[in-house]
Amino acid sequence: MTQPLRIIFAGTPDFAARHLQALIQSEHQIVGVYSQPDRPAGRGKKLKASEVKALALEHNLPVFQPQSLKNDDALVELKNLNADIMIVVAYGLILPKAILEAPRLGCLNVHGSILPRWRGAAPIQRAIWAGDEQTGVTIMQMDEGLDTGDMLHISRCAINADETSASLYTKLAELGPDALIETVNKLAKGELKAEPQNDEQANYAKKLSKDEANIDWSMDAAQIERNIRSFNPWPVCFTQMGEQTVKIYQAQVVDQTGSAGQVLSSDKTGVVVACGKHAICITQLQPQGKKPMAISDFLNGRSDWVTPGTVLGENNE
Repeated sequence: MTQPLRIIFAGTPDFAARHLQALIQSEHQIVGVYSQPDRPAGRGKKLKASEVKALALEHNLPVFQPQSLKNDDALVELKNLNADIMIVVAYGLILPKAILEAPRLGCLNVHGSILPRWRGAAPIQRAIWAGDEQTGVTIMQMDEGLDTGDMLHISRCAINADETSASLYTKLAELGPDALIETVNKLAKGELKAEPQNDEQANYAKKLSKDEANIDWSMDAAQIERNIRSFNPWPVCFTQMGEQTVKIYQAQVVDQTGSAGQVLSSDKTGVVVACGKHAICITQLQPQGKKPMAISDFLNGRSDWVTPGTVLGENNE
């Protein structure tokens, strides 16, 4: 290791805190931690510090929580930290050009996809949604574009057939910190070579929406099944079933056919519903006011909602 780097870290959720923890345990020096302002949380709506802020305070690191970085005062405050580099992980605020250029070595970002495959807000979810077989973490030099900077390091992992956004998030949260430390160490030694992204291969990973989670039974079963996994744990796919809206947590594609949305069979092994192509077998769901449950438990009280021939996605009151 050459001279340790003076680092500003900017991040907010748990995913970011795991990267900060790795930096704290490294030989580098954290000179400042930026995180979003405290937000109301819980029933009492009391202000709650982010996971990054809590970790920083635990280690007696200086914390900064500006509402914006787009003013002169914020720039002066950041420059006064005299950092070599700023590392940004799920921070949530836009960094203007002046901030990007303030540290001696600029700003690095940890992004949850193999760039340029998925740029934008929801790369983890969109990789599952699209049926990708692998994803990973890219460490890139930040520029003014949306995840368009030159790539410094890529770590890859497989996307399993039963992968949900929650499980893939955990994978990348374990993969990212090691990739970041390796990158920072090489940067300190001057051993990194930046690779430009190919814009022609880029896709935009737009945010998920509740409307998108409303199951369209005319879609192919394979796409619906991927939606169910990619929208778990939020916003969770749902459909109209019997008297209410029911969330769907687990399902498998089956080689059956019928009218889209029609229940083909219903027993303790699952509820089979026809899609635009093939069908899915629902094995775990959540009625309103209840916890997620196995289909066998659901059928004990609500089997009349899914009798064969019933069409889901319609109000059947």
